[in-house]
Amino acid sequence: MGTTDFYTLIQKDREERKTLDFKGTLLDYLHIVKESPEISALSHERLYRLIVEPGVEVIKTEEDPRLRRIYGKDTIKKYKFFENDFFGIDEVLMKLVRYFHSAAMRGEESRQVLYLVGPVGSGKSSLIEALKKLLESSPPIYALEGCPMREEPLHLIPKHLRPAFEKELNVKIEGDLCPVCRYRLKNEFKGEYEKFPVVSVDFSIRSRKGIGVVPPVDPNNQDTSVLIGSVDISKMDLYPEDDPRVFALNGAFNVGNRGIVEFIEVFKNDVEYLHTMITATQEKSIPSPGKGSMIYFDGVILAHSNEAEWNKFKADHTNEAILDRIVKIEVPYCLELNEEIKIYEKILRKSNFKAHIAPHTIEVASMFAILSRLAPSNKVDPMTKLKIYNGEEIIEKGTTKRIDVMELKEEAGREGMTGISTRFIMKALDSALSDSEHNCINPLSVMESLIKEVKEMATPEDLKKRYLGFLQDSIKKEYHQILEKEVTKAFIHGYREQAQDLFNNYLDHAEAFVNKTKLKDPNTGEELEPDEEFLSSIEQQLGITPSAAKGFRQDVTAYMFSVLRNGGKIDYTCYEPLKEAIEKKLTTSVRELSRIITKSKVRDQEQSKKYDAMVEEMKRNGYCDHCCNVVLKYAANNLWKD
Repeated sequence: MGTTDFYTLIQKDREERKTLDFKGTLLDYLHIVKESPEISALSHERLYRLIVEPGVEVIKTEEDPRLRRIYGKDTIKKYKFFENDFFGIDEVLMKLVRYFHSAAMRGEESRQVLYLVGPVGSGKSSLIEALKKLLESSPPIYALEGCPMREEPLHLIPKHLRPAFEKELNVKIEGDLCPVCRYRLKNEFKGEYEKFPVVSVDFSIRSRKGIGVVPPVDPNNQDTSVLIGSVDISKMDLYPEDDPRVFALNGAFNVGNRGIVEFIEVFKNDVEYLHTMITATQEKSIPSPGKGSMIYFDGVILAHSNEAEWNKFKADHTNEAILDRIVKIEVPYCLELNEEIKIYEKILRKSNFKAHIAPHTIEVASMFAILSRLAPSNKVDPMTKLKIYNGEEIIEKGTTKRIDVMELKEEAGREGMTGISTRFIMKALDSALSDSEHNCINPLSVMESLIKEVKEMATPEDLKKRYLGFLQDSIKKEYHQILEKEVTKAFIHGYREQAQDLFNNYLDHAEAFVNKTKLKDPNTGEELEPDEEFLSSIEQQLGITPSAAKGFRQDVTAYMFSVLRNGGKIDYTCYEPLKEAIEKKLTTSVRELSRIITKSKVRDQEQSKKYDAMVEEMKRNGYCDHCCNVVLKYAANNLWKD
């Protein structure tokens, strides 16, 4: 971009901002509201509109087999606003938007605090940060010029005239003038409210414009001025104590009016300090500093803390008044493998992480994070539970094992509220990289790094033992299967085509067997009996006995016909049991060859050619020279032991 381009960019931005800047009177503003009544929306409604504006995707789970396995028959809504930053918490996001929707309709939720609770690193702060940034990037709103509360100009309209104005403008006018504007209206404008200046104002986190933040305060040094402002002592000699001109309305509730007030680690504050919250929610008003009257407040109050603090606060029955004004949303850790992987990919994209990452590295780390968060079950082992929660089909002896995900969730109770955080995993990825001499991390180095991190954790020994068991047993076994499949795919030239050929052959022979018909040889035209030996060689991979083979073949053909009838596409991956059988058959057929070539120190010319071709294929699949060499050596020593 040249110098001229920079200048053009600056000028264009300046012009756009000029058009957004507005300065007029209440009369001018009334004409704007007449054209666009939504301009005067209250804070909850404005935020709700901003969230849903980018778009909402409604997913009917009965149309998606994988999502049906995860969510049952629920309807899932995905909000475009959240899609690039939040993963695996769709149900939390739906509850969050439901709160804003109810509050936008001025229901009871509009007079409640939205409170997020969850384990460290589950995304509570990030969610609130996203809402604050959304407000910051939203179009400006209109406010009374010079008002410390940035209040709605319609507050100028006297109570007795409001019904007529509401009808004309098609809006509902709520709220009263703050003491400062009331004083100015009377003394500066002699009660002629139509002449009161109105300006456009924006939102800013840094400048405390429409976004107030309350960090936890030392209980011995709590001062409500942080919330509601104070009396300016320097002006006490000039004006009486109850004169609005002595007020410094710069507390969190003042600056957060018409926007957001965030309470960080809310229950670390003394309960008396939080009483302002009660009037702000239930009566939509906050005290003036000193001896002034109550001030109307319209804002979204967001609070968050960890679960231990919530439990402690909830246990004290004297806190009932505040508890009654809270809408609590639990933000658990993600429990869906595919979504957990996206979390780390997002973090890595936003960081300066430039190392090469071998295939399945993030997957292995994500497996550990999720296994640590799952509650033990009597129905399935942890790895199987992880796969079920990920929407995968579980194959057992040729049939899909039916396990109700909802039953598992009911049995688990508070699942996702404990376990390993995303920060712990990122620390392990960073450690693996700093230990690497080749600027490359792979599943093996990350597993080593995780084992080291777990051993240094300040947790009870039994929990440490459980975590190490996941890494040294469950995840290791799973990775061995992944790696064997990976090497097999690299070994067989045109793996997908070969799998598809096996699939087509199986389907032809199974169909002929089920329908008691013959097959035609494509070359000779000769009619042949279905090859039961070939069919059995595939079925054996799933442990299907000869007596169960007939049922399996009938299931496969019936399933394929139903896919065709519904306009679906048939390939070797479309029926999970058969896909697994074919992949196992291919793996078995090359296992011996893989074992010999990978382990051989000295290879003949033919073997060297095959080995080099395999390495090239693995590099095409995302490996670099270093990690390809590491995983192949590992495969030779661990997968095919004599």
